[in-house]
Amino acid sequence: MTSTFPNISISTERLVLRPLDEDDIPALTEMMNDEQVGSWTDVPQPYTEDRARRWITEYAPNERTSGRGLDLAVTEFLTQRLVGIVQLAKTNWHIRSTELSYIIAPWARGEGYASEAALATAQWLFGDQKLERIELRTAADNTASQQVAQKIGCISEGVLRGACIAHVHGDDGTWSDVRTDFIVWSLLPEDLEGTAEQLEDIDGFTSLADWN
Repeated sequence: MTSTFPNISISTERLVLRPLDEDDIPALTEMMNDEQVGSWTDVPQPYTEDRARRWITEYAPNERTSGRGLDLAVTEFLTQRLVGIVQLAKTNWHIRSTELSYIIAPWARGEGYASEAALATAQWLFGDQKLERIELRTAADNTASQQVAQKIGCISEGVLRGACIAHVHGDDGTWSDVRTDFIVWSLLPEDLEGTAEQLEDIDGFTSLADWN
């Protein structure tokens, strides 16, 4: 029988990671329409509230119940404001692995939220869920995302040449595709030793085609 992720919340010193709900639609829509999100992910532009609603009410629940993945809203503990999203995808319960990606809202970048959310998710996956491998993929020029991967203890495993499509926003408002490389990172349970104490304020998000 296929394993599935539980419907859970994860708390850190500053953040609460919880299931997405329909109250997140306006903030999620605004965040997904950011130019950097359009550049480094396959999020459709412009991103509409109807698409956000379908993600929250259809896509995310189906991913969790099927065992393929998990989508979590990242919110500030004090204000409950939507900071970003953490997504798990392509989960393989036989080899106990999953792929992790993250997006942080423009106003929240530079506060270390991406590292804090990703690390908390990794600790939960290795501890409670007994996973044994987390994989991240970052576009070759997305240095902010690469810094987050390094800060949480990921090891660079190599380059997938020409495997990523980034996007360039032109002066006329249209988007053009640009082929680039993916850097593949992995995180194993032993990589987390001492990571929490070494985190610095760094931020970013990964590029992943599965963003709905």
